[in-house]
Amino acid sequence: MLLKKASVLVVDDDPDVLTAVRLLLRPQVKDIVVEKNPENIPTLLRQQAFDVILLDMNFTSSINTGNEGLYWLKKIKSLKSEAAVIMITAYGDIDLAIRSLKEGAYDFVVKPWQNEKLIATLQEAITGKAKGSLTSAAQVPASGFGPELLGESEAMQDIFYKIKKVAPTDANILILGENGTGKELIAKAIHQHSLRANQAFVKVDVGALTDTLFESELFGHRKGAFTDAREDRAGRFEAAHKGTIFLDEIGNISLQQQAKLLSVLQNRQVMRLGSNEPTNVDVRLLCATNVSLAELASEARFRKDLIYRINTVEIVVPPLRQRGNDVVLLARHFMQLYADKYLKPSMELTKPAIDKLKSYHFPGNVRELQYAIERAVIMAEDQTLDAKDILFSPIESAPAQATLATATNLEELEKATIIKVLEKHNGVMTKAAKELGITRTALYRRLGKYEL
Repeated sequence: MLLKKASVLVVDDDPDVLTAVRLLLRPQVKDIVVEKNPENIPTLLRQQAFDVILLDMNFTSSINTGNEGLYWLKKIKSLKSEAAVIMITAYGDIDLAIRSLKEGAYDFVVKPWQNEKLIATLQEAITGKAKGSLTSAAQVPASGFGPELLGESEAMQDIFYKIKKVAPTDANILILGENGTGKELIAKAIHQHSLRANQAFVKVDVGALTDTLFESELFGHRKGAFTDAREDRAGRFEAAHKGTIFLDEIGNISLQQQAKLLSVLQNRQVMRLGSNEPTNVDVRLLCATNVSLAELASEARFRKDLIYRINTVEIVVPPLRQRGNDVVLLARHFMQLYADKYLKPSMELTKPAIDKLKSYHFPGNVRELQYAIERAVIMAEDQTLDAKDILFSPIESAPAQATLATATNLEELEKATIIKVLEKHNGVMTKAAKELGITRTALYRRLGKYEL
């Protein structure tokens, strides 16, 4: 009911947007004012008090800052307006929109929006204003999403904002980050907070699939399509129908595989191996990689048209070494997790242990921290973990890159390269052998030769 008594100002230099919002909100609110020129905002605010202001992020105006929306948001706040400001943004400007929340915006909506979602956001803003508790609608718990995806650092808070905003949409998401940073956890969080949360979440490690397996695993096959195809089988895309499919390590797939994937994404249909009948699929696509796709594209190793398809929104996960005190938060979480698992009492970190964690560079990121804490909890003799109890992998502690930089002997170079590639792929032999350009058997022989 509060919405019916509200006055709303909409500021956007696109006349089509103004017309659409005016037609949508005219029956819903008491008064709606639309304005193309943001430089008229101060005059409008002196003439009338508004309950909500819908403000575009980008204008073609004399304020050429590249983020005019933030400029006018600050201007509105400086004029002591009590209106709740809701930013209007496109997918490409979500990082700016998140920044606007920190500058005092109540929330933001993404073009093209759903009418019901826009009206609900307006209602929430007006209700909060009436209660005198106008805080950002995009706030998430400081510790993160659930017991696994944790973080209080500014970088992780930005990611949590993004998850909350993009999860309810069907936008394709590309998650970038080093190995062990938690890209799969972010993909699961997006699915769990999406409109498809009650449907399947299907993960595929596409980087480990050969060309034949790639088609069979993703798109399915008919009985007799190849030697071991003894029965009809649905692929992962069909299994994820109405749900979410997560393609991990997408930066490692071949150009041939990329072409087949692009065709499926464009047509929203899969063709099982050995069949001529297409099957419609409705999936939300999430992808992840530790490789810079822009760099691959510049080297003609990744199709640019596929990049445009898979990264409507991009989420970059920071390495653990850039997350400040999150390392202690995560260490305590893993301590409790493994104390419960191994039937041990709760444990505490000593100050030297905390200092050791904070000073370590964590090339293996959260995964390395998790294994180090699990090992420490297992070996602990009492209820405290000291610096001496926390041990890191010697391979991780002395990165292969440093060895490569100093090695001059051919065998030393080969050994260091193998260690580096195995580290990159977390010990997955198929991926490592593929990157090294040798067979798995040859890789095993070299591991025996160097006693790795």
